[in-house]
Amino acid sequence: MGDMANNSVAYSGVKNSLKEANHDGDFGITLAELRALMELRSTDALRKIQESYGDVYGICSKLKTSPNEGLSGNPADLERREAVFGKNFIPPKKPKTFLQLVWEALQDVTLIILEIAAIVSLGLSFYQPPEGDTAPKAQDGAAMEMQPLKSEDGGDGDEKDKKKANLPKKEKSVLQGKLTKLAVQIGKAGLLMSAVTVIILVLYFVIDTFWVQKRAWLAECTPIYIQYFVKFFIIGVTVLVVAVPEGLPLAVTISLAYSVKKMMKDNNLVRHLDACETMGNATAICSDKTGTLTMNRMTVVQAYINEKHYKKVPEPEAIPPNILSYLVTGISVNCAYTSKILPPEKEGGLPRHVGNKTECALLGFLLDLKRDYQDVRNEIPEEALYKVYTFNSVRKSMSTVLKNSDGSYRIFSKGASEIILKKCFKILSANGEAKVFRPRDRDDIVKTVIEPMASEGLRTICLAFRDFPAGEPEPEWDNENDIVTGLTCIAVVGIEDPVRPEVPDAIKKCQRAGITVRMVTGDNINTARAIATKCGILHPGEDFLCLEGKDFNRRIRNEKGEIEQERIDKIWPKLRVLARSSPTDKHTLVKGIIDSTVSEQRQVVAVTGDGTNDGPALKKADVGFAMGIAGTDVAKEASDIILTDDNFTSIVKAVMWGRNVYDSISKFLQFQLTVNVVAVIVAFTGACITQDSPLKAVQMLWVNLIMDTLASLALATEPPTESLLLRKPYGRNKPLISRTMMKNILGHAFYQLVVVFTLLFAGEKFFDIDSGRNAPLHAPPSEHYTIVFNTFVLMQLFNEINARKIHGERNVFEGIFNNAIFCTIVLGTFVIQIIIVQFGGKPFSCSELSVEQWLWSIFLGMGTLLWGQLISTIPTSRLKFLKEAGHGTQKEEIPEEELAEDVEEIDHAERELRRGQILWFRGLNRIQTQMDVVNAFQSGSSIQGALRRQPSIASQHHDVTNISTPTHVVFSSSTASTTVGYSSGECIS
Repeated sequence: MGDMANNSVAYSGVKNSLKEANHDGDFGITLAELRALMELRSTDALRKIQESYGDVYGICSKLKTSPNEGLSGNPADLERREAVFGKNFIPPKKPKTFLQLVWEALQDVTLIILEIAAIVSLGLSFYQPPEGDTAPKAQDGAAMEMQPLKSEDGGDGDEKDKKKANLPKKEKSVLQGKLTKLAVQIGKAGLLMSAVTVIILVLYFVIDTFWVQKRAWLAECTPIYIQYFVKFFIIGVTVLVVAVPEGLPLAVTISLAYSVKKMMKDNNLVRHLDACETMGNATAICSDKTGTLTMNRMTVVQAYINEKHYKKVPEPEAIPPNILSYLVTGISVNCAYTSKILPPEKEGGLPRHVGNKTECALLGFLLDLKRDYQDVRNEIPEEALYKVYTFNSVRKSMSTVLKNSDGSYRIFSKGASEIILKKCFKILSANGEAKVFRPRDRDDIVKTVIEPMASEGLRTICLAFRDFPAGEPEPEWDNENDIVTGLTCIAVVGIEDPVRPEVPDAIKKCQRAGITVRMVTGDNINTARAIATKCGILHPGEDFLCLEGKDFNRRIRNEKGEIEQERIDKIWPKLRVLARSSPTDKHTLVKGIIDSTVSEQRQVVAVTGDGTNDGPALKKADVGFAMGIAGTDVAKEASDIILTDDNFTSIVKAVMWGRNVYDSISKFLQFQLTVNVVAVIVAFTGACITQDSPLKAVQMLWVNLIMDTLASLALATEPPTESLLLRKPYGRNKPLISRTMMKNILGHAFYQLVVVFTLLFAGEKFFDIDSGRNAPLHAPPSEHYTIVFNTFVLMQLFNEINARKIHGERNVFEGIFNNAIFCTIVLGTFVIQIIIVQFGGKPFSCSELSVEQWLWSIFLGMGTLLWGQLISTIPTSRLKFLKEAGHGTQKEEIPEEELAEDVEEIDHAERELRRGQILWFRGLNRIQTQMDVVNAFQSGSSIQGALRRQPSIASQHHDVTNISTPTHVVFSSSTASTTVGYSSGECIS
């Protein structure tokens, strides 16, 4: 029945097949009532059951089922239940097709820039200059038809949009958003450089041809001049392609794919890739207690036996034999025979607990005392038990009666220590003999044993027995109160679900890394506080809050019962433990922390959950962790990452991998942008000064291969280190390229440019070889340009080692041998470079170099390592001119109309792309609308006919309304006639 109620809870995010029942379908309880019942906890739930249904059996009766036998399995009955309560089934999500995945990959900004460049280059390669002196006609532009984006909501939905904009939304792909924004910025810079290159080349050509050489523009020479201009344009496109970091998407993909694969070994099954990088910025973790922070196996950790308080399980030799005998027999027979401890499923694993957890703890206690309960059970099978008083929540005890061969009886009892001790008149002393147990003695044990155990979060269980001599008349067994009294206390044990041994250290690492860990549990507040203290979530003397769910709700709600963010903001910064909490409380807390604006940066919250009702909290969190072992399918479906071992330490590893992804991308960017800056300036200078590139096309291809594919593979596969947890989270607004990284990029670019230009313009004198500049068209490869190419590549190779450190560390070799991929790629690249130079010949535009020339190339390449040490010596704070790059998108940068869209999440990467597309469409819309206005004037038709299209967003609407009346259109009659009055076949002026 519990499963049915659990699984009847649907939540946003999973299209559950459940439906509300508007009738009871011949059942005495509806789906809505079951859902409402599941929202209640503890005594509230018990009271509701008693008021509405009497007891659990009453619920079963209304559901027409049996608590022991379950459902009948009758197909007609099952069909009717499915119709009323819905199917217990989550439909699988439809996987994306290959073409959909390809299309998504093509949406990358970097790839779009390259695609446009490729299309332009391809188009120009087919270009044939026209014979005549013609130009496009006026009507050519007007033929363009634009279908603008349609707005789903009419103009009267402004209020609704404002409401939506005010609703907080989950943000994702923060790293992707930063990368997309950076790619756009680099694209703009590359576009500027390529435009400047084209302008300089055109001006140089025009001035040299028509000013210096005094030539006239002849009509028959027009096709030749156009070919020159096309060549200049292609050079500009080449500079743009060199500027764009096309390896960036590859580096991100490799880094994420590598991390996800490795995280699987660390017991993190990543379901959504963006969760991996988001986890690196986590500032808060709301964790369950049972199974995540603790081992989810009740264990006896303390005991009071033979008048001694043992802080850990004693050795069997320390216990008198007769007490040990009572203990073994009492626990073995007075625990349900269905409770047992089985061997571990996997070698080296923990034994499996089957049945009642408390009873398994007692049976495990016997195994710790090197005694086997199964031997006793084999000797006294279950059917040989004379009488069993099963556990009852009112009397909080269980008792079992044994009949001895001599006709006497012995009863063993176990239960809550405060209940059983009151019924004890004797206690087994240090020598194993029973002695009188007075109320004063009981008070002493409560103060010295039970209360200290309880303060440590232990559940105390008292074990006792009583003998009924053979000569006395048989007791009235149905009168339990008279039977379970006059007991002799054997022992008091303290039971707990112990904290996983590795958890305190993991939580300490989180706190050092700037992550606040909060415990959200359904357990009572005393146990929760004790466990939180043992874990290190709470520290003595610190001003932190521990609240129960009821108190939490009372504090965050106003007089009308509504949750207020201001009230939550007063609580969550100090809240460390939320006990007796429901899944709704967990969702409220997570939402409150995420929506809060009290801290400088928005909190990034990770949440663990295992139940069906945890679905909303897992969906709301920035990263939702579901339990792989204890978690339900619904929880797993709602999560971003599944913990295959249900262990908190795996969350800490996810934080490490998330931060490592971020750093890996930054390392690659530092390396890539250094190469880009050098390559762009060299290509620009070569084109403008020598009209020839020092690096040939095939050589540039090899350089691109080094700095893109191989570098991304080498730098994106750096394994994480513990040092990643020694810093605070970067935050959502932290730039990808810090000022220190910018110092490294510009510093190394300066060194490389000095070396390349020195070799380019003075290398032939230094090496006493022929100059490679101004060589004839089909001249063989020169040693001069080969040395330039070789030195350039070797500088990149050694700078790849520098790029391993992005925070100004001096030791760039630290941990280099931990990354076999990096070492293999660097050595492999060096070997291939030797082969290309020595044996590449004409295809690679290379000439063989001597040993001396090789040594000079290696020396200049290694110089980047020494130069790197010099750069790290210069304090970044002194270099005021350095700027950061790759900032995250600020909330105020997101237009209100985008916030108003009916989506649950803001995808920053997609937003950047869409912003570009919207600007593109907006521009074309504006052009087309103005053309329509002009055409309207020309044809004399109504101007309103030109405004038949409604733009998609508010700003477009504003643009159109500005020209919606003739008073806003600034055209004189003469302007109109000169602009659009030409007949077909004439040129536009």
